Parts: sequence; C-alpha cells; structure tokens
Amino acid sequence: MTNILIIDDDDQLRISFERLLKEEGYGVCTAASGEAGVRMINQVMPDLVMLDLRLPGMNGLETFKQIHGMEPKLPVIIMTAFGTTETAIEATKRGAYDYVVKPFDIPQMLSTIHHALEAGRFMRSPVHMGVAPEKTQGEAIIGKSPAMQEVYKSIGRVSATDATVLIRGESGSGKELVARALYQHSLRAEKPFLVINCVAIPDTLLESELFGYEKGAFTGATHRRVGKIEQAGGGTVFLDEIGDMPMNLQAKMLRLLQEKSVERLGGRETLPVDVRIIAATNRDLEDLIAMGQFREDLYYRLKVITIWLPALDERTGDIPLLVDYFLTRFAAELGVENPGIAREALSMMVSNPWPGNIRELSNTLQKALIFNRGAPLSISDITNATCGDAKSHHVKEVGGDDSIRAWLRSLLSKGAQENLFENCMDHFCGMLVGEALNLTGGNRSQAAKLLGMSRPTLHAKIDKYNLKIETSIK
Repeated sequence: MTNILIIDDDDQLRISFERLLKEEGYGVCTAASGEAGVRMINQVMPDLVMLDLRLPGMNGLETFKQIHGMEPKLPVIIMTAFGTTETAIEATKRGAYDYVVKPFDIPQMLSTIHHALEAGRFMRSPVHMGVAPEKTQGEAIIGKSPAMQEVYKSIGRVSATDATVLIRGESGSGKELVARALYQHSLRAEKPFLVINCVAIPDTLLESELFGYEKGAFTGATHRRVGKIEQAGGGTVFLDEIGDMPMNLQAKMLRLLQEKSVERLGGRETLPVDVRIIAATNRDLEDLIAMGQFREDLYYRLKVITIWLPALDERTGDIPLLVDYFLTRFAAELGVENPGIAREALSMMVSNPWPGNIRELSNTLQKALIFNRGAPLSISDITNATCGDAKSHHVKEVGGDDSIRAWLRSLLSKGAQENLFENCMDHFCGMLVGEALNLTGGNRSQAAKLLGMSRPTLHAKIDKYNLKIETSIK
C-alpha cells in the first residue's frame, strides 16, 4: 500500500486529511511537529510527505531541509497559507515537489498527490536492463534481440553525459523506461526527475507548468509559481510526446537548450537553469517540419543523441521473455501464483501483430491473469483478454458499429449543439468505466488496473459519471 505522512500541528486538518486519503486507498501516518515527522521517516519510510510550513518548534522549511537531506528522492508537497507562499517557493526551489495553498481544492490536491507519487516512483524504482525475467522484481527493459542490444549500448554510452537525448519509437514501445534508465545511470541521479507529458496537459496550461508564472501574469495568478524546469534544478526533465508541443512553446524550449535560461510567464527576469532534457516522441518529426508544425532548429537541438526503440513486430524473438516477465510481475502484484502459459497460447502471442507494442501485450496478460483460475493461460484466456481490442480493430476495418453510428448521426442532424463533443465523450467514458467495474464485481483496484489508471483517478471518474457500483459478479 502507498503510504503518505502528514506533518501538521492542526489536529482537525490532520484528522480530516487522514480520512480523505484513506478513502482514496492510501495508507496514512501523521505527526504534529517537524521533529516527530523526521523521527517517523526514520521508522516508517513513506512514499510521500505532506508538510505544513507553520509548525511549532522546528518550522516547515527547516523540517523540509532535514527530510531532503535524509531522503532526497522522497517527494514532499508543501502545505501553505497565502501569507507563507514565498517560503513555499523557496522550498520548491530547494527540491520540494510542489506546494498547495490552503484552503485546498480537493480534486486538484488529489491530482497533485497522484503526480507526486508517480514522480517519487520514477526516481526511486530502479529500471533493470537486459536481465533474465525471473530475476527481475521491479520494472525492466526486457529483450535480447540485436535491436535491443543496441538500445542498451546507447544507454550505457550516453547516460553519464549531459547530452540532450531524443527517444523515438512507436507508442507503447517503452520510451519512458529508457528515459528513466538514462536518469538513474546519470551523474544527476540524486537530483529530481520530472516528467511532463506534452499531450496530457492542455496547451493553455503547458507554458505555466513548464516555466512558471509571476503574480498577476493572468487572471487567477494570485502568487508566483515556480515551473517544472526551474524546479528540477540540477536534475532531469523528461518531455514526453514533444512532437505535440505547441509552436509558441517550441521557441521557449529552444532558448532553454541554447542559453540554459528561462523566463516565467508574465516576468521579465531571465533565470539561469541547470537541467538535462530528455525528450520522446512517436511522431514523424521530419514530416512535421515539412508541414511547418515543428521547428527545425529545435529538432537539431533535441537530437544531439537519438535512441530508436524497435516496435514489437521487429523483435518477435523477445516476446517469450516479455511474457515470462509480465506474468511473474503481475502475479506478484495480484498476490497469486504464476500459472505460466500454454505452448500454443505463447505461439499465438508470438504471431500476433501487437499494434500497441509492449503496452498492449502487458495489458493483455494482466487482464488474462485477473480472470485466470490457476491453470496455465490458454488460447481462450488470451483471446478473451484481447477481444475488446480485436473488436475495436474490427470496427475500424468494417466501418464501425451501425447502431452507434446511427445514434451519432441522429445527434448531429439536430444541428450545432453546445458541448456536443464533450457530452458524447463523457457518455462513452462513463460506459467504459462502468463496464470495467461490472467485469470486476465492483473491485476498484482491479477495475483501475484494467483501465490503466490509478485508484484516485478511477474514484474521480466514478464521482464524475455518478456510477452505481455492483458489488457481485453476475
């Protein structure tokens, strides 16, 4: 279970916060002072610390310095009242993951906690390379094919340098794991590693997320905020899906790479920064340049070193190793015996095209294992686990489900409607989450695994779509 330590002298806040986080599935421990919090870290290593700045005795900033000195990769979120925002900014510059201003916006707070836990996991969970699957407990880059041997060599040669790296490959091929391996074997491994997904963050927020902003920069900017680039001082920033970065931000990114400096949104001060940039994309950057959608000068700044990840259909000989690895890993996570896989089922997996690459293969095995009854995975187990994907591929080929298309046509025939796209997406997303909960008998942990999301995110979806949860499998 993921454990969160709350350090705050406000008894009521601690109690309320502890109740909220436990409802979200987290383990929680609390301390009423900085000194007690530091002692607790020595006793029970948490995955995240929520730290108030105003504490009796040793104040929050002093407490943070002690925690950061003991465990530099332990993410800390600072809790602050408006009047102590500048101190919170100082803590962020010193390595705190982020700060939140009281009173809290609960959904935003839970989102910050989720991302902080992910950042902590990325920094602290080692990524193994080229090892035997049965000897690997955590996350690993698996494969013995010639193409993967070249990837390992590239990581070994490049990781100890400060060179900018561009990782290229199809979606689901493991680009994030390569970025983490580069970080963990680098000279910056004791400094922050922050991930920014250029697709997941709306264009209007991406600039402030990367570069920060000054008070008054826009409506709602009530105080200064440090951006992720500045926050990661001395460390590494991984820009995932950089091919989708808006053109106006590409110019600022070029300046960062050329001059090692940034400007906060709404600010005039040029701030020197010391970060290493690792970027990744599944887009054809050369085509984007030709279409005027990606800056050629930024392209050459990014591709100082390029690491190409092969698609799974280019290294089918690695599939048995990957199957062995994922079955061992998921069985351990689910607390069940590894049932193995029948020879004919493995042969089918080797011959399958896997357009989603390793991500699709791992999701298939995870779903098959959840519904497995202990016998080696059979062809039917794999077929049932992939039937949803196979159906979606079939829909593309034959033109889609007629009833759904008829429903959509009837909506569109009514003319322009406000928020039609968002309403339709909410309708289908609600159906998807509901089906996952029905399939797992209301088990939220298993449903979250099926959907590839965290439990807090699933809870937010359940509330958003007002879903009724069945507690028994029918």
